[in-house]
Amino acid sequence: MSQDRAGPSAGPASGRTTVLVGMSGTEVDRRAELCTAAVSWHATTAFLQLGEPSLSAELTRLADAGAETVVLIGVRLGASGPGHSWLRRIAAYWWRERAGHRPVLLVAARLVDSADGVADAVASAERITGEEPGLTSPVWEEVTGHRHQVMVCRGPRCTAKGADDTQRSLIRQLREHGLGDDDVLVTQTGCQFPCNQAPLVSVQPDDVWYGHVDPVAITAIVTDHLIGGRPITTHRLPRRRKEPANRPED
Repeated sequence: MSQDRAGPSAGPASGRTTVLVGMSGTEVDRRAELCTAAVSWHATTAFLQLGEPSLSAELTRLADAGAETVVLIGVRLGASGPGHSWLRRIAAYWWRERAGHRPVLLVAARLVDSADGVADAVASAERITGEEPGLTSPVWEEVTGHRHQVMVCRGPRCTAKGADDTQRSLIRQLREHGLGDDDVLVTQTGCQFPCNQAPLVSVQPDDVWYGHVDPVAITAIVTDHLIGGRPITTHRLPRRRKEPANRPED
């Protein structure tokens, strides 16, 4: 996401700041790339999830510094991640809850996947009014009835070795089999260990761990394990269990 030409001047001193917001774990792992683009645009960076500073923390910092206008540009460098609507939801929640000075908050109308799209995104930014949907919904009230929770590691090594493709293949194949969150709940995580086995996927409550999980392996995991109930052996990792310490009798 490198960018050679200088971007528009921005910052609290000028009253207007642009923030490039990483939407998923991919941007956290590719932080250097995001920061390079931010420097060229005289922007700052923040993350919607898994990374620091969080979007809320960065908005608070900028407001405390006296920024008059903040433009948020959602960046998604990987194949998956939260939709654009979540950027508006989080920004609006912060704006409604903010005590004290609140800058004018603008959110680009679409996500960008490279620095080439930043200029157009800035031009398309729309103002947060406070009337946007909140962070709650009746459909998010209860834990889903899923049989399995598949946790895809998005740590630095797993991401570097293709975890984004692994997750994309997993979600696609689950949809092809008609499986939703009430069947298999897919969750991105930070580092799960052991990193040498990247990309890593674990399946709960079966306590099964898989290593070197590429899209081909995902096909077998979905059909044999998640649907057929039989963990595959080709990518399964041995699980070392620590014996519980002896406890003195009461």
